[in-house]
Amino acid sequence: MKKNIRRSAVVACAAAAALGLTVGTASAAPSTVWTVNPSPAEFTATNVGNIVLTATIPMTCTVSNAAGTMASTTGNPGDVADITTMNFGTSGSPCTSVLGNVTTTSVVPWDVVAKDYNASTGVTTGYVGNVKAHVTAGACSFTVTGQASGTYTNSTGILAVNSVAGELAVSNPVNCGAVVTVNTKPTFKGNYAVKQKGTGVIPTIVGSNP
Repeated sequence: MKKNIRRSAVVACAAAAALGLTVGTASAAPSTVWTVNPSPAEFTATNVGNIVLTATIPMTCTVSNAAGTMASTTGNPGDVADITTMNFGTSGSPCTSVLGNVTTTSVVPWDVVAKDYNASTGVTTGYVGNVKAHVTAGACSFTVTGQASGTYTNSTGILAVNSVAGELAVSNPVNCGAVVTVNTKPTFKGNYAVKQKGTGVIPTIVGSNP
């Protein structure tokens, strides 16, 4: 009798473990429905702190801003916003580097792409995609393309761009010597405060599975 009880307990534990694994796997499934609020709508984004593009040497911008449109979507990854304006620096506050002032001309649109959503924190993980920009630092010029990992936090409206080496690539370096080459792996890091255009409304992104 005791053996049967022990066997039953083992079977019950195994079943519970299997069920727990199944539930855990299901709850970790990537979101396929992305609800953006407000939607559709225009947005603006302004840097909070410095924006830094590093291509062997850091290039720092104290001023940067973006604008575009956002809307709910389906699929994974999901394109939740299009950046139609992306500016780095101004004539009065240019981006800087050890090579001299930096001019960055963005080729838009860029995309804000959602891949995962944490309901307990309200944080969406994804990336800024279709990145393309022509960069001039002193006499050195080159083009950066690719994507940059990032997160968006509903409670603060902060789009935090935090790319890792290998996501962005360099092409067409001119007068850069060994400082910036086609083998250079740039990174793009910085935070942007996002709001609905013309208002103080912080947009939200919520991912779910139907």
